[in-house]
Amino acid sequence: MSFWSIYQHGFARVAACTGHTVIADPPANAASVLRHARRCDEEGVAVAVFPELCLSGYAIEDLLLQDALLDDVEKALATVVAGSAELLPVLVVGAPLRHRGRIYNCAVVVHRGRILGVVPKSYPPNYREFYERRQIAGGDDERGGTIRLGGTDLPFGVDLLFAADDVPGLVLHAEICEDMWVPVPPSTEAALAGATVLLNLSGSPITVGRAEDRKLLCRSASARCLAAYVYAAAGLGESSTDLSWDGQTLIYENGVLLAETERFPAGEQYAVADVDLDLLRQERQRMGTFDDNRRTHAARTGDFRTVSFALAPPATADLGLRRRVERFPFVPADAERLALDCYEAYNIQVAALQQRLASIGGPKVVIGVSGGLDSTHALIVAARAMDRAGRPRTDILAFTLPGFATSDHTKDNAHKLMRALGVTAAELDITPTARLMLKEMGHPFAAGEPVYDVTFENVQAGLRTDYLFRLANQRDGIVLGTGDLSELALGWCTYGVGDQMSHYNVNSGVPKTLIQHLIRWVISSDQFDDETGKILAAILDTEISPELVPGEELQSTESKIGPYALHDFTLYHVLRYGFRPSKIAFLAWHAWHDRESGAWPPGFPEAERGSYDLPEIRRWLEVFIRRFFGFSQFKRSAMPNGPKVSAGGALSPRGDWRAPSDGNALAWLRDLERFDLTGA
Repeated sequence: MSFWSIYQHGFARVAACTGHTVIADPPANAASVLRHARRCDEEGVAVAVFPELCLSGYAIEDLLLQDALLDDVEKALATVVAGSAELLPVLVVGAPLRHRGRIYNCAVVVHRGRILGVVPKSYPPNYREFYERRQIAGGDDERGGTIRLGGTDLPFGVDLLFAADDVPGLVLHAEICEDMWVPVPPSTEAALAGATVLLNLSGSPITVGRAEDRKLLCRSASARCLAAYVYAAAGLGESSTDLSWDGQTLIYENGVLLAETERFPAGEQYAVADVDLDLLRQERQRMGTFDDNRRTHAARTGDFRTVSFALAPPATADLGLRRRVERFPFVPADAERLALDCYEAYNIQVAALQQRLASIGGPKVVIGVSGGLDSTHALIVAARAMDRAGRPRTDILAFTLPGFATSDHTKDNAHKLMRALGVTAAELDITPTARLMLKEMGHPFAAGEPVYDVTFENVQAGLRTDYLFRLANQRDGIVLGTGDLSELALGWCTYGVGDQMSHYNVNSGVPKTLIQHLIRWVISSDQFDDETGKILAAILDTEISPELVPGEELQSTESKIGPYALHDFTLYHVLRYGFRPSKIAFLAWHAWHDRESGAWPPGFPEAERGSYDLPEIRRWLEVFIRRFFGFSQFKRSAMPNGPKVSAGGALSPRGDWRAPSDGNALAWLRDLERFDLTGA
């Protein structure tokens, strides 16, 4: 097996093709189809879909009833079939075909020198500019039948699925143009019956606003059906008697636009993207209501016929990856999308805390403020929650609790922020109590030895939390947690009497890589005054550190457990999609191997834009696997309440993630060993 092949990692490359139609000239149109097909073959495309009636032309009216033209269509189709013999892609082409004394507008599915089946258009339109039923028969009731072409009886009907035996999850269904616009499209039933890649051959003339309508319908279909939707519309060459054509092509996957081409092209063009079949399968597995819906409609979906074929994809070739992979899946690189995500995430946290405080009698909020990102963000969430509840910010009791290694820089930032926000601020030095505890425990540090083990660290972390809980008892408050989603995933928190515990944790659904962008958004959207904004900006420039070990060199969290950028990348794909580690490594390499390739989130510091090679990705992926699956679940099983924030998931045992505390990482480590990634 080749690690570099997309077909080894659950992807299938698809193409939506459009060109310059020659009206009523099937040989010329067949030649165009084969030119596309050969280019698609060179690029490793599994499925290529063409526009409606592309072999004859769509807008030819009564010419569709002419025998000379229909004869030529059948000959052109035979040319396409013969020309496909040595090519990889399944070709889905549009053709008018004679059947039972009528003309049907058909999608013909061709692969490696044979026709797999023929799907008629279900709903030929007959309104506004459309008069298809003058020539075309509706195919909505065609199920279980055959059509005779070239002396062979072939499967014919709207009940056909085309499944690749050697590409798990690649199951095709074709519908034609208007079929997408009706309330219950044929593709909906097909998806419930098992189709994962839905194809639309479209004529669709262009009018103002129609392109956006098509995108809306394609996106909606892919999202509702948990499928890919591949759309190809007719372009130049169609008749301009009363209409015009834009050649729009679209590829959507589960509501996400993977690829599209420029409209109104002068010649042939195609959109290409790699569809993630694993993602679609996982989404359907998780969303049990999808299968419940299938059972509701079993009378219609249960009798679909499946035509099997062997794709024989290039399983060892490195074809690249034709889809965008976000470096930070929790943090979109698109500026508008990121701003909306930050607005929603921040307000989800604020609203949740406001509700919790109101429902338990309006206690004060007790919070430890270190001057780091997590506690800073929790504090500004608490401040806004108090504002919205009409309560004074002095009801927030904020404590900075310096220990053996607390830097003047972070402590100073903590005090500045507390003053700027107008909360009730105090400093409580934990070092005397920590020294006493270490002495009574007989720890070597108490005898002057420089032993900075996990006990030394956890004495400090535990004392901070212990003080906060006792202060909350004393002052009628609740302890607000500050630990984030990434720390919970890695178990990078002190259990019980430590930063793992609180009365309520507003950050438990927020990954580490998102928090800096939330704080940037708070600054840029003027949630607080200018002075507060300047302090927040200074805190953003601070290295992530627990500040527990004394010494001149800063104790860097990421140098010990690995970069949060990679850990959050892995967390998203494990939590949301259940992907194999080997696939996550493949995606991570494509996202991270070249700092100059792809988009970065707005505002991400230039100096921090790094890259990772495959051995480094593999190293930290193994760390994540061992910690997430083999070590830290017991901390999550007892985590406090807190709101889910990201669609990427949460780790609450009452919400997205339920797992045994005594599990192990063996299956994931075995998958990681399937490929040698150390020397790549």
